[in-house]
Amino acid sequence: MKFSKDTRPNGVTDKEGAQLIAEALPWIKNITGKTIVIKYGGAAMVDPKLRADVMSDIVLLKTVGVNPVIVHGGGKDITKAMEDAGIPVEFKDGQRVTTDAGMDIVRTILAGKVNQELVRALNEHGNIAVGVNGVDGGTVIAEPASPELGRVGKIKRINGSLLNDLIDADYIPVIASVAIGNDGGYCNVNADVMAGQIAAATGAAKILFLTDVDGLYLDFENKDTLVSQLSLEEARDLVEGGTLSAGMIPKLRSCITAIEGGVPSAYIINGTIPHSILLELLTLTGVGTAVYADDANAYASQTLVGNFASKLLENK
Repeated sequence: MKFSKDTRPNGVTDKEGAQLIAEALPWIKNITGKTIVIKYGGAAMVDPKLRADVMSDIVLLKTVGVNPVIVHGGGKDITKAMEDAGIPVEFKDGQRVTTDAGMDIVRTILAGKVNQELVRALNEHGNIAVGVNGVDGGTVIAEPASPELGRVGKIKRINGSLLNDLIDADYIPVIASVAIGNDGGYCNVNADVMAGQIAAATGAAKILFLTDVDGLYLDFENKDTLVSQLSLEEARDLVEGGTLSAGMIPKLRSCITAIEGGVPSAYIINGTIPHSILLELLTLTGVGTAVYADDANAYASQTLVGNFASKLLENK
């Protein structure tokens, strides 16, 4: 015998749950059929429970017709592997000094360990994710950023054809922040920068940067200075002003790069907040800092859900 209940285990009533879904509908319609780039990193990537939740939320977006693209780094894993191998860990101006030996570690961790862990987590829901890096198909071409940094690359060109082919085939590309250099070797590139340029190259409607903080603070020590939204011009002024923390500057610069490349809006959000991606994309208030282009609200959904649902069943 089974008795009905009017509440779910989390305390939300069926009516409240239905209302939440109904209120999300306009936001779902606005992003259905659009490409959304998610730069994934921080504690949300390291903690297994958080990682599983983020992957589930990304699959949910894909199920309702969004085209997610994930770009990831893996700094903590790289540092540990380098320390285990006895390779010095050194940073200059916020970038990891990468020797040839260090590049072998970076490539192994990013393109091997981290990338495949994320692909596997997504593919628990079906055969829906494909792991790639900038070397595959010459997707990301880089040139040396500085002799002092070794194999650190400055992105020269994004060839988005492979990524767009995967998107068109209803797969979720999971991209490791490794590029191919002018000499044919591997380059270590900043994942925030890569995400911003990939968003521009794939014609993304939005880009989200998942971090360990709630968004952009004018003064990180003063939590009342959290910025909820700002214009492209205001973002440029903040970067040029030199008052931001070193860790936030690459993210804000990448927001600017994406928007200048045609992406209508960019977001910096806390990936440790449960379902922060859904809260940012599917609610009015959001949870982080939004950077808007002037025509950010000019986009409307025209594309219906495609054949993605069949992929969810392929490995069941």
